[in-house]
Amino acid sequence: MKRIGLLSDTHGFLHERLYSFFENVDEIWHAGDFGNIETADKLAEFKALRGVYGNIDGQDVRVVHPMHQRFNCEEVDVWMTHIGGYPGRYERYVKPDIYSNSPNLFISGHSHILKVIYDKKLDFLHMNPGAAGIHGFHKVCTALRFVIDGKNIRDLEIWEIPRSESILQIK
Repeated sequence: MKRIGLLSDTHGFLHERLYSFFENVDEIWHAGDFGNIETADKLAEFKALRGVYGNIDGQDVRVVHPMHQRFNCEEVDVWMTHIGGYPGRYERYVKPDIYSNSPNLFISGHSHILKVIYDKKLDFLHMNPGAAGIHGFHKVCTALRFVIDGKNIRDLEIWEIPRSESILQIK
C-alpha cells in the first residue's frame, strides 16, 4: 500500500498547509509547472518525489524531471504528463498511446481545474489535481491525496484553500 500526494501548477509557491496535508503520504507526485527547481527540491526534501516538467518550467527542472513518466505503483500502471487533456479530449501527442496502451491511472495538470474522471470508454481513471500555486485564473488552490493498494485506487481526499488566503501567506 502506498499513500500518494498529488499536486501540480505550483508555479514556485508551496502553501505551508500542503505540508500537513501531505504529512502521512509515502510519495508526492507533481504533474508539472513546478515553477523553479527550488520548489521541486523542497518537495523532494520533504518526501520521495516523482514529477514531470510543465510548459513554464525552465531547463533546470527539465534536466531532472521528464516530460512523461510511466511507471508502476503497486499493481497500477501510471502515466503522468503535464499537458494531457482528459476523457474525450486528450491532447494529440498522447492520444495514440492512450488508445493503444492505456494506463490504469492517467495524470495531467496544466488546466488549473481539479478533475477526477473515470474514462469508461478506455477503462481507466484520470486525475488532474488542479493548481496548488497562486498564479493563474483559479480562485481555489487544490491538491489530492489517495491510496494505491494493489490494483485499487481509494480514499481520495481533496485539499483546497482560497487563493486569496494563499496570497496572504506571502505578504
